[in-house]
Amino acid sequence: MRFDHVLFASVLGALLAPLPLAGLAQADGVASRPDIMPVSAIKPGMKGHGLTVFEGTKPEKFDVEVIDVLKNFQPRQELILIKTKHPRLEVAKVVAGMSGSPIYINNKMIGAYAYGWTFGKEPVAGVTPIRSMLDDLARPIPKSVFGWPLAALPQSKKVAARGPRSGRRFSGASQDYDLRKHGAQMAKARALHLPGKDSPVAPVATPMLLGGMSAGAIGIARELLAPMGLEPLQAGGGGSAEPGAPTRYVDGGAVGVQLIRGDMSAMGLGTVTRVEGDKLVAFGHPMMQAGVTALPTAIGRVLWFLASDMRSFKIGMPARDVGALVNDRLASIVVSHSAKAPTIPVSLKIKGVAGAPYTTWNFEVAHEKFMTPAFMAIALGSALQATASERQDVSWNATSKLSVKGHGSIKLEDYGVAIGGAPDPHDFVRPNMGRAGGGAMNNPWQGAVVGRAEKEIELRYTREIMRLRGAEALESEIEAGRPARIRLNLVPYAGKEVSRVISVPIPAHMAGQKIVLEVGPGYLERREKADAENLGDLVRNLQNATYPIKSVVVAYATGDGAVSFKGHVAKNLPPGALDALRPTTASVAPESFKNEARHVVSIGQFMVGNDRVEIDVKPVLR
Repeated sequence: MRFDHVLFASVLGALLAPLPLAGLAQADGVASRPDIMPVSAIKPGMKGHGLTVFEGTKPEKFDVEVIDVLKNFQPRQELILIKTKHPRLEVAKVVAGMSGSPIYINNKMIGAYAYGWTFGKEPVAGVTPIRSMLDDLARPIPKSVFGWPLAALPQSKKVAARGPRSGRRFSGASQDYDLRKHGAQMAKARALHLPGKDSPVAPVATPMLLGGMSAGAIGIARELLAPMGLEPLQAGGGGSAEPGAPTRYVDGGAVGVQLIRGDMSAMGLGTVTRVEGDKLVAFGHPMMQAGVTALPTAIGRVLWFLASDMRSFKIGMPARDVGALVNDRLASIVVSHSAKAPTIPVSLKIKGVAGAPYTTWNFEVAHEKFMTPAFMAIALGSALQATASERQDVSWNATSKLSVKGHGSIKLEDYGVAIGGAPDPHDFVRPNMGRAGGGAMNNPWQGAVVGRAEKEIELRYTREIMRLRGAEALESEIEAGRPARIRLNLVPYAGKEVSRVISVPIPAHMAGQKIVLEVGPGYLERREKADAENLGDLVRNLQNATYPIKSVVVAYATGDGAVSFKGHVAKNLPPGALDALRPTTASVAPESFKNEARHVVSIGQFMVGNDRVEIDVKPVLR
């Protein structure tokens, strides 16, 4: 057989030739339009213009000049550096609320004004390439988001979109939902994707314009939202559908994401970059890095550019409710004109404030895993502080009802004491209504739609609180089957110390054991319930999750076996029962459950403090 040197050389050359990198995206995105300019065509010194709203609803031009291009600023995304020229921008420099303002060179769109430098003294901004934003626009949207239908939104024919899997869900157990921990989780997740506070360059903050809220509530909003790149600022609010307001978004127009509307308002303000049919892209950076979502939006009206050495920002308000934010991605947010976002109607009634002109508050809160419990707490705290602003002690109790679509309503109770003034808005970060709503919306099984929230608060201008100074056992040793008697030493705000003796039943089979009795307030003691296995179980567990607020609970371990299975708890099982109940042909089986006895005693007042006592149970003599 003859060896063909020519054939060998050609085959070897083909094998060693560089392989094409299939599917490798260009650094500034893959989308293409005849009226856009790719980053590769942009050179230093090029001049053009941008569009943004300086006042009212009509976009106006400002001049720009390209400085250069920062390569690979984000994963496969460049950043175009520009200088801006306009009388207001010479004063205000980089302005929060201008995020998304479209930038043009030779009448071709290059991207959106989106990034700025900390304490910058020049009007220099970073521009997100438009092709990256149009890639976000092309992403398919599912038919529903967390249980809410987006049927009004045209669906992509290219890809069958799957339901959203959000990293925004609270990572802890749903029944233990904690708003502050959720906020810290969200801030940490954002820091993994975007430059943080220690970076000299960062997305231009989205001004969160708050209207009708107290200073204390705005402080809570800053605490919860600032780590996520949102800047809560006290501004005006107002109704939508102003006479003569535009009915559609336009390139360079103002767009607001409404998180509260009604007697109070909260709106994130930015700028529309490009409208294509029903949808548009805006901001040039994420609002909350939420992915697929559904938040109500509005055409914004700008009142003024407020210049500040710390942070300049646009002051504005909603002019007309239009559409919904449906996608929140690294390069942009996507808004649909026709999509409808869910909102939760919230009503608050305040009793016990003589002569107060406003005792009823009504507003709507956007339906979102973190923003709903956050703004529900902020708004409720603001309303109460505004209505009950007194420099005297206030005791309050609240009853709430929260409806969950398909699972009925959850009825809840809260209580608190404010010493020396109106209740602090921080008190409403912790109550059961926010915990229940956050828990239901962050459940791991299915989308939960919260339908309505109602809260009624009764105030009394007195300090209804007692401190547990200590607990002591009247007998350090008891006979088997006899109750343990404990003296509670309670100190009221005014008056002498009060002693109260309570009897705690101790079963006879605890003979010969040392028992530790834990004494604490009922509102801090969670009822013994099996872990939820579905949303229905969770809703039932959230109902009466703790013991009565004005009660003392004495708890102790019994040492008996207990198991939980399919939402039920079986206690006082004999030894070996769990092994006997565990099937050999299935992985779903009863699980061990901590078995504690609890004795509940009503004391008529709110108590703070904990203590413990030890009791020896005599052995039975045979």
